[in-house]
Amino acid sequence: MIERRKFSRVVYQANITLQQDDKQWKGTLVDLSLHGLLINLANSEEIKEKNEINVQFTLNESDINISAECKLINKTDNTLRLCISHIDIDSISHLKRLVELNVENSDLLLRQLSELTTLT
Repeated sequence: MIERRKFSRVVYQANITLQQDDKQWKGTLVDLSLHGLLINLANSEEIKEKNEINVQFTLNESDINISAECKLINKTDNTLRLCISHIDIDSISHLKRLVELNVENSDLLLRQLSELTTLT
């Protein structure tokens, strides 16, 4: 199988809140990258595939919140794969630092950051 992933994924578990339109869900963050999130959600049937999903989670043992607008890429059983479509500067800074602490190759991280600027 050909690996298409351009961004390193970091295993990181945290409680996460998803909101879409007037509905809200609580789930568990499984892993993340600079570009996306993998989430376990007990009940995901009502999530609309084409509408933006607002996600928010707090870094473990801190008061740092990360918020992002995401698009649903794939939904299987109770697992959601989300692509980050918009994230504020504070959240991306914290997300970058989290990935940086878990990716051993700083050149790889710099390449991934530059890749973010070329995405449309």
